[in-house]
Amino acid sequence: MKIAVEGCMHGDLDGVYKTLQYIERQRGIKVDLLLCCGDFQAVRNERDLESLNVPRKYRAMNSFWKYFSGEEVAPVPTIFIGGNHEASNYLWELYYGGWAAPNIYFLGFAGVVKFGNIRIGGLSGIYNARHYRLGHYERPPYNEETIRSVYHVREYDVYKLMQVEEPIDIFLSHDWPLGITDYGNSKKLIQQKPFFEKEIFQRTLGNKAAAQLLGELKPAYWFSAHLHCQFAASVEHGEGGPVTNFLALDKCLPGRKFLQIVDIESEPGPHEILYDEEWLAITRKFHSVFPLTTKSADFGAVQLDMQECRQLVRSRLQERGARPFEFERTVPCHNPSQSSPNGSPALPRNPQTESLLQLLELPYLLDLTSESRDPISSPASMIYRGSLGADSEEIPIDDIDELEEHAEDNVETEDE
Repeated sequence: MKIAVEGCMHGDLDGVYKTLQYIERQRGIKVDLLLCCGDFQAVRNERDLESLNVPRKYRAMNSFWKYFSGEEVAPVPTIFIGGNHEASNYLWELYYGGWAAPNIYFLGFAGVVKFGNIRIGGLSGIYNARHYRLGHYERPPYNEETIRSVYHVREYDVYKLMQVEEPIDIFLSHDWPLGITDYGNSKKLIQQKPFFEKEIFQRTLGNKAAAQLLGELKPAYWFSAHLHCQFAASVEHGEGGPVTNFLALDKCLPGRKFLQIVDIESEPGPHEILYDEEWLAITRKFHSVFPLTTKSADFGAVQLDMQECRQLVRSRLQERGARPFEFERTVPCHNPSQSSPNGSPALPRNPQTESLLQLLELPYLLDLTSESRDPISSPASMIYRGSLGADSEEIPIDDIDELEEHAEDNVETEDE
């Protein structure tokens, strides 16, 4: 199986797909699947732009809306995770995963799916110690605080991924696992990105939760993006143990290393994206403690038995098949010849999400509101002081675009 891996999409689906088709023609190959490691920017209309936390000069419709509307169709099955530059209101509709557009599948805030016999897991967002232990309290329309916290990784989603026991072939995260630079050419990386040196030295460059998942899941491949550069590493899990091949890629720009083809052994095709039985069972088991306020999840309150959850999921998938529910549009799409759509609901229920929850016999909770979604008066109360973080170790690299511009400005000043 030939799998293409792409770094940060930043809404340029046209550019990535054209590059992919060019590579196919040049090499005489056919790519089976495209994986995108975040900052996908699934912006459907002008309203979605309001939930996109990017500097104003980067706030643009780009090309996803054409695939959402059906004007264009992805030429290759595509799976993506979220980063820190996302239409967060749309991704919240698809919290459990689903088709963001025909042939383009969002893996969810955390998730596992199958493509043929290849098992693909992923974690959306970036790590921030202040919000890690909190629940998913943010709801659209977002304010100045929640538009920056909604994409921060939460313990609840990581904990569910930690329950996965069956082998994962490929794992996706937006920011890099903490400490991954120990296993690659960090000197070359620092030469390329000098402003990373301090974070590497202080061991704050990366995602602590992702590092924990890397050590637990031990996938054969791990792909990331976020830091806008190519970096490869090889992690051996114990002497003689399994090896994870890590690769981070750049954003889609001319002359940048943003796309790579990986050959992975698999069963003969045709291949399609399918629900994963174990992951759906985990989703069902922990749904009762889904934290929807600032309070963290009470994992001790989980009562469902994993084997019973597994049996229910297996029987349901045998009845209807493992294909995800069909794509449906929930809001008006951008139309370049018309004014911005009005009256679109701020928090629509996505039929895919409703159908999946009905399949698992679970209630729909994503539109529940609470006074706890208001800005927190005491940030110190949000700091996680457990094994994964502390306030003194907050990840400083949040918006790499702004950081790169600041570094480049400093270089120009010194040269002058």
